[in-house]
Amino acid sequence: MFDHMKLLRCFSFTASRDWFFRQSFANAGLRSVVTDLSHGNSIASTTMHCWIPKSPNRTKPNLLLLHGFGANAMWQYGEHLRAFTGRFNVYVPDLLFFGLSSTSEQNRTESFQARCLMRLMEAHGVHRMSIVGISYGGFVGYSLAAQFPEKVEKLVLCCAGVCLEEKDMEDGLFKVPNLEEATGILIPQTPEKLKELIRFSFVKPMKGVPSFFLWDFIDVMCTEFVEEKRDLIKSILKDRRLSDLPRIKQKSLVIWGEDDQIFPLELGYRLKRHIGENAEIVVIKKAGHAVNLEKSKEFLKHLKSFLIDSL
Repeated sequence: MFDHMKLLRCFSFTASRDWFFRQSFANAGLRSVVTDLSHGNSIASTTMHCWIPKSPNRTKPNLLLLHGFGANAMWQYGEHLRAFTGRFNVYVPDLLFFGLSSTSEQNRTESFQARCLMRLMEAHGVHRMSIVGISYGGFVGYSLAAQFPEKVEKLVLCCAGVCLEEKDMEDGLFKVPNLEEATGILIPQTPEKLKELIRFSFVKPMKGVPSFFLWDFIDVMCTEFVEEKRDLIKSILKDRRLSDLPRIKQKSLVIWGEDDQIFPLELGYRLKRHIGENAEIVVIKKAGHAVNLEKSKEFLKHLKSFLIDSL
């Protein structure tokens, strides 16, 4: 019997766009590398994929770009990459259980993700860096800054609900009633759930997208490591209290879409207060959670102002 998924991939818009981003990353001077981070005789196996500079210039500062859930890292940073490759050695990894990165370890915390990332950076000879983290990538970026303060210079946190607490779900801060509903939307397995994710992520979501395209996106982007990704989301919320969150000292920029329906703006102000005087917050109007895509130029303007203008 002919495999309809193979047919889908032959004519896949998502796979074609993915190919386009691969070419653009390569043309921007990056190459795709998978690194084995497993410890000697350790039973656990950990490998991480990363786009790294073909020819790193050690006189330039380093910039680490961390993705969130949804489309892969290339889609989330494709429009912004070239603004930074001239001034920085840019590194764009797949976090564990995304793309080509995975581990047999059972630890699903963002602090474990951060430790693996630091081992990856050290494997590539990077010992100091600035970080941009979008959504879940911001959780990991914050953890990097907290665990390795001497190695992280500046931090950008975009729509990253780092300051949420487990009780926020019960208190009705979020649009979804429970964790099961949240994971179903953030890791969509049907066109209906993907439409919900799009509605939650954009102020002006695309309308009338054919189911064929939605199935295609799910097939390419959302079918691997589904249970592991659910565990990542559960780990974020479990027993989370603001009083346990370490305060970081790095100069930080908090960027938020004014109409974010996944991590409401209140969490952005909470994060600014928690970091204190070392943080500034920028609220982008008429933008939702996917502010990096919905207001791409404005998002990039603030990134450049914070990361480049002060170099």
